[in-house]
Amino acid sequence: MNRLRKTFLLTNIFFLFVLAASGQEGASIYQTYCAGCHGAQLQGGSAETLIKTIWKYGRRGDAIFRNIKFGIPSTEMIGWGKVLNDVQIKAVSDFIIASQTIPPDARRTIPSTLKTKHYTLKVEQLITAGLHTPWGMEFLDPDRALITERSGAIRTMINGKLNEGAVEGVPATAYQPSTTGGYFDIALDPKYKTNGWIYLAFSHTNGDHTNKNAPSMTKVIRGKIKNNQWVEQQTLFEVPDSLKVTGGNRWGGRLFFDKEGFLFFSIGDMARANDSQDLRKPSGKVFRISSDGSIPKDNPFVRTLNALPAIYSIGNRNVQGFAQHPETGEIWMTEHGPMGGDELNILKKGTNYGWPVITYGVDYSGEIVSNDTVKSGMAQPVIYWTPSIAVCPAEFVTSQQFSKWNNNLLVGALAFEEIRRLVITNNQVTEQEMILKGVGRVRELKTGPDGAIYVVLNEPDMIIRLTPQ
Repeated sequence: MNRLRKTFLLTNIFFLFVLAASGQEGASIYQTYCAGCHGAQLQGGSAETLIKTIWKYGRRGDAIFRNIKFGIPSTEMIGWGKVLNDVQIKAVSDFIIASQTIPPDARRTIPSTLKTKHYTLKVEQLITAGLHTPWGMEFLDPDRALITERSGAIRTMINGKLNEGAVEGVPATAYQPSTTGGYFDIALDPKYKTNGWIYLAFSHTNGDHTNKNAPSMTKVIRGKIKNNQWVEQQTLFEVPDSLKVTGGNRWGGRLFFDKEGFLFFSIGDMARANDSQDLRKPSGKVFRISSDGSIPKDNPFVRTLNALPAIYSIGNRNVQGFAQHPETGEIWMTEHGPMGGDELNILKKGTNYGWPVITYGVDYSGEIVSNDTVKSGMAQPVIYWTPSIAVCPAEFVTSQQFSKWNNNLLVGALAFEEIRRLVITNNQVTEQEMILKGVGRVRELKTGPDGAIYVVLNEPDMIIRLTPQ
């Protein structure tokens, strides 16, 4: 046996031994610390069963690990991080995952109908293959919709089916599969039928787009699609290289046109929380520009020395959804908190939403971000979710097909894989109903020209359509 093959076999034997030992340790630790509540066979007892298909608090391995280490707020699940080290917690997490009849990360069966308070919804699976982490969606007309893929592509859905070829000539994006950068949202000009402008937000660098350490930042452009080619591109928002960051995370990237024709977009805190309070830096903000990229004269910081004039609000950790109330005209937005403290806010000019000075969450490491949840001059959320559901898209219901949901707000969640219907009265959430749970990460919600609700899912990457039966 040659040395290389011998080394290979010894390495694999050692790896299998480590896996087996880890599994044995995980089972032993589980019996010592967990079985008293969750049952010796994970069947449940004073606490819920751990053999299940619906994972209310996230089914991915990292979510299970965090739930064990830090506990689940507002439940009886305490954190074990001061009793068990990370290796032991990982062993328990792996043991729980290995014990499942259906692996937590397995593709879930999409139900054909959904029972809700007011409707039985028909669920149609439109696109089930061919998409790669779809992010944004926008209808061009009743038959066609554009879909962005995070890897840097714009695809077309025609009559509910995915067109084979992507739009050609689109700009490069700073994207690596292990990061959260890439193509984000897509939007149409309010006058699209006459001018053809399409808007795109994406992570961008003037350096090497394949280098995760190249200085990058969210960029907003517009262009047109002619004969499946991206043409006439114009840059609407891009900060100088001195304001770009390396190793960024939480890019924002959501686009939204209000009824007056202004374009709003978000940039997350880029893993630099304190920059969210700095008017000289783009991270952790909501911006407002005109459709041609010019700065509205009544923007709140347009006359503030050294401030970026496009800033509309500050202290926003990572806004992932915008929706304008059909009656009041107020813009509502969903925002990722850290571990706990996802927020639903009403966007107001010049407002400071507090991140990271105030928050209802803690860091992913368990460290305290701030001891304060309230501070003078900083807005309070309409509601917040702890634990974090990873709230993402937002869409007010205006379709006549869903008349019983008129002016209700639909929000989607990534980690908790949910769609919730929020009843809003006098700017307060008075009711929440779970519409969909546990079939994939809900990235986008869009009302189609046909009045149906279209849902963009990740893991699995697909498009589904909801209509009342």
